This record gives sequence, structure tokens and C-alpha cells, in this order.
Amino acid sequence: MNSALEGIRIADFSQFWAGPYAVTLLTYMGAEAIKIESTKRHDGTRDISMTTGRRYAGLESSLPFAEICANRLNVALDITKPKGAELAKRIVQVSDIVVQNFTPGTMDRLGLGYEDLKEIKPDIIYLSSSAVGTTGPERNYRGFAPLFCNQSGASHITGYADGEPVTMGGKIDILSAMTSAFAILAALNHRQKTGEGQHIDVSSTESISALIGDVFMDYTMNARSQTRKGNRDNIMAPHNCYRCKGEDKWISIAISNDDEWRAFVDAIGNPEWAKDGRLSDAYSRKANEEELDRLISGWTINHTHYEAMEILQKAGVAAMPSFSSVELLSDPHFKARERAVELEHPVIGKITMLTPPWKLSETPARVSSPASLLGQHNSYVFGELLGMSQEEIKALAEEQVIY
Repeated sequence: MNSALEGIRIADFSQFWAGPYAVTLLTYMGAEAIKIESTKRHDGTRDISMTTGRRYAGLESSLPFAEICANRLNVALDITKPKGAELAKRIVQVSDIVVQNFTPGTMDRLGLGYEDLKEIKPDIIYLSSSAVGTTGPERNYRGFAPLFCNQSGASHITGYADGEPVTMGGKIDILSAMTSAFAILAALNHRQKTGEGQHIDVSSTESISALIGDVFMDYTMNARSQTRKGNRDNIMAPHNCYRCKGEDKWISIAISNDDEWRAFVDAIGNPEWAKDGRLSDAYSRKANEEELDRLISGWTINHTHYEAMEILQKAGVAAMPSFSSVELLSDPHFKARERAVELEHPVIGKITMLTPPWKLSETPARVSSPASLLGQHNSYVFGELLGMSQEEIKALAEEQVIY
């Protein structure tokens, strides 16, 4: 079967998570990506896990890097040197897309900005991903995921009502990356219709703010500033995560209307407390949510999270365990959807990687390989793709340009 983006090539200058994962999403759909880094300035995820803080001894032993930068070719090229920048331009000439997430202005100073590359590849699609975008008074601000999250407003509404705002880490990079991948797909569609390339300027902060538009509208229209409410909903009750039998076992339950409430009550055996008039309708249940959560916990604590799930789902109630990583990987539905695959990394060994969470019947998305070794595809890219002789490649390697 063909892939959706077969024949599309990406010159990937990005590092860490927000840029690289956008490229990975496109490679799932068949795009060929060439990751461009160097021994001198390599992707920082090779050195350290941004979520755990763990440091890695060698450039090829980072599991996060192996996962985030899957499905790619890799060349070692020092783009800070003039000859390296020129070679990078030649890679761009045979590519459709450029992705970079350096601090705004960095690629321009190297002669690899959009205006520079448009001269040699007029229909290039060039994505810049940064903390707050390349325009505006804050354009020079640098930032990783915790800053994106805080600036976007998402941290302020995330957490428990009596707790501090929660700064989400890597998952914010992943969400920003999804925005970038979607924008690139839209640009490819536009180019297919018009022949025009374009510069996509992604602000990670704004891409996260866009996900909480209802909060901004609530403030704009109602002068109401929302804050943290844990797992609760503005309207639905019950809507929470409830303790189950066992150590740190929980189940999420969400009921949106009176029919679902009656189904829930029947499923748990019509306890006497469910007949209380304070719980008779959605408004009353919301008004007495604290007591309602306590009563429901009195039922869930006597069941495992799997037992509670089966009882409630059979009755048509939205209920799902809070899985640990081990439980998720062994879950029958997870396995049936083939959501994980075991692949071999030449240094790390066997690793389990998540597969794309969507199914395309005609153009299947797939994970083909973990991240490549630094410079693993120098011969193919510089030799076969760019037509350079082995003598040229060797000479540039000695000059530490291909390095």
C-alpha cells in the first residue's frame, strides 16, 4: 500500500521535542525526513531526558531521542560553517519542507532563513516553531514546554482547586508539534492547488492558548476568570476520578444527563442514598458535588478499577480506569489496536514504541524504525542524493564540515 505523504521530503533542522515530533507525525504518513545535526551541535535530547532529567553517557543511548526522532535519515553536518550551510541548502533544494525550532533569527544569521531558501527553492514550505513566534515584542524570548504552558494560560486552569497551577512538560511540546504538523499538511494542500510554498510561523504559546478558547471567551463575554477545578466539569456531576480497591487504583466516571444517572444508579444496585432529593436532577447533583463524590467513592472503593469499568460500561455509563503504563501496554483494546511495536535499536537494543493513534485504510501510518545514529546516512544523502564523490565527502569530513 502507498503512504499518504509518499514522495514528500523534509529537511529537519529541529531539536528537542516541539519540532522533531511534528516531523515524526509526518513520517508516520510516509514522508522522508533527513535530520540535520552535528557532533558539535547535536539534538539535546541525545544528552538528557527533558521529563526525568536523566543524563545519557553517549549520543546513541537516549531512549527519548530514539522515540521522538523515529523514522528518519540522519546526517552529521555543521551548518555553522559556510560549507556546511551550503550543503544544507543543497538538501533543501531536493526537499519539500523545512522544519526548524531555533531561537528566532538563528537560521537567518546562518543564511538558512525562509527568504534565503525561497531563493533556491521557491515552493518550499518552511516551518519555524518557537516560544512566542518570530514577530512581536516578545519574539526574542526563548522557552521550553513549561514556559509555553505558563504563558498560554493552560497552567492556570490545570490542577486541583486547592493546589498550585500545574506546569505540564513534554506533553505541551507534543501538542505544539501537532499544531505544526497540521499546518504543514494544510500548506501541502495549498501548494498542490496553487504551486505556492509559504512560511509557517508557529508560536507554541499561542498553539496551546488555542486549545482553551472557551476559557478566554468566558472571560471576554462574562468577565469570569476560570481557575483550577481538578477533574471536575463546569456542568456535569458526577465527573471525577474515584478511588478503587488496591494500591493507588482509580476510575474516571462522567455522567452528562439524567438518563445516564439513572443507568448509573441501577448499575450500582440502587443504593438508598441515590434516592436523596438533592441528587434528583443534574443541577442538584452539581450543587451537592462534594457529598456526591464521597458517596460514589464509597461504592468504587469496594471494586477494582476493572470491575467498576465493566459494571458501568455495560450500563452505558462513561467509565475508564486510570491505567498505569504496565496496565496500558497489556490492555486488550490497546493490543487489538496494535498501539505498540517492538523495534531494534543498534545501541539500546529492543525498545517498545507507540504507533500512530489513527488508522488509515488506504494509506496506513506506521513506525518503521527508531532514531538513526548520528551521521548514519551521510553516504546516501551526500553521495546518492546530492551526487557528491566519496573524495569530496571525505575531504569535508576532515574539515569537520560533515562531522
